Amino acid sequence: MTSRERMVTAMLNRQPDMVPVAPDMSNMIPCRLTGKPFWDIYLYSDPPLWRAYIAAAKHFGFDGWLYAVDAQGPQQNVAIVKRTDDRLILQGYQEADGRRQWHPWVTVYYVADPPTGGVPCERIGLPREPEEWEDFEDPTPPMTREEVLRAAQQLMGDDGVVGVFVNIPGLGSVEQIYEYYDNYRAVKDRALAYEEQVEELTRQAVALRPDHIMTGFSGCLIFQTPAIFRDLGLPSLQKLTRICKDVGIPSQVHSCGPERALVEICAKESDLSSINPLERPPMGDCDLAEVKHLFGRDIGLMGNLHTTEHMLFGTPDLVRRESKWCLDVAAEGGGFILSTGDQCGRDTPDENIHAMIEAAREHGKY
Repeated sequence: MTSRERMVTAMLNRQPDMVPVAPDMSNMIPCRLTGKPFWDIYLYSDPPLWRAYIAAAKHFGFDGWLYAVDAQGPQQNVAIVKRTDDRLILQGYQEADGRRQWHPWVTVYYVADPPTGGVPCERIGLPREPEEWEDFEDPTPPMTREEVLRAAQQLMGDDGVVGVFVNIPGLGSVEQIYEYYDNYRAVKDRALAYEEQVEELTRQAVALRPDHIMTGFSGCLIFQTPAIFRDLGLPSLQKLTRICKDVGIPSQVHSCGPERALVEICAKESDLSSINPLERPPMGDCDLAEVKHLFGRDIGLMGNLHTTEHMLFGTPDLVRRESKWCLDVAAEGGGFILSTGDQCGRDTPDENIHAMIEAAREHGKY
C-alpha cells in the first residue's frame, strides 16, 4: 500500500498492510525545518504552513497527515505596530468616518514560535491607538479551499492524506462557559441553527474529494462536560459522520486534553471512523489499551506517545519501547495509527522521530 492508502484504510477502522505512523507535528517542527523565522511561514506564507508540513513529512518519511486545509488570502486592514529582533506585533483596524478605529488587541509573531493572537494591548505595554505604524502588505496569493486542497494533494502525492475541516458547535473558552449558563437559550439556538446547516456544509466538503473530513476542536472536553458536548455538538457530529460514512470518506475528531468520555460517545453514538490524539495523563486521560479493548471495534484510534516525556525529553530507545507498547496494545485488527499526543514540540530531537518511525515499520506489519 501507499502511505495514502494505508492512512485512509486505518482511518476507516480497517486493516492496512502495516500500521501507519504519523507523529503530530503540524506546526513547530515543519517551521523549524525551513530554517526561516517562524513569521515567514505564519505571517508571510513563505512557504505556507501546509507546504512546510508536507516537506517535513517527506523529509522524515512518515505517513503524511495534513489534517485540514482551507482557503488562503491576504490579511486586510492590518499594520505592524512594533518590531524587535524576536517579534513582530500586528494590530488590526477598521476605517470609519475617515479615520482608523484600532482593535484593542494585537497578534504577536515570533521568530521561533507560533504566533499568539488576541493579546490585549495593555498586557504588553502598548497603547490602544498606536502613534506610528507600518501598513502591512500581505503577499499571500488568494486561493479557494478547493485550490489549496488540489495543490496540497498534488504535492503530497501518495505520501499521505489531506483533509478539510467541518466545524461542530461547542464551548471553547471561559467566556463561552459563562454565556452557556447565563444565556443558555442564545447558545442553544446558535447550535440548532448550525445543525440545520451542517448537512449542506458536509456535502460541500465531501464534494471536494478530500482524503478525510476533520472535525471537533482542540480540547472538546476542557471547557465543557460530556453532557454539554451531547447537548451542543453531538447532533451536528451525528449528521456529519453519517454523510461521511455513506460516501466512504473517513471522518476524524481531534481533541487534545481529556478525551476518554469523548471516545465512548463518538464510538457508541455517532458514525465517526477515527479519533485522536488520545493523550496520556497528565495531559489527557486515555489509556490506549483500555480504549482499544472497549471501543476498537467501533472506531479507529490514533495516538498516543507523550509529546514531552517521550518525544521531547526521552531517548530514542525510550521512544522505540513506547512505540512498540502502543503497537502491542492497539494494532490488532487494524484501525490504528501510531502517533503522538497533541503537537510535538519545536525542539523534539530528530532522532526520536526517526526512532518512532523505525519502530512502526519494524513491528507494525500485519
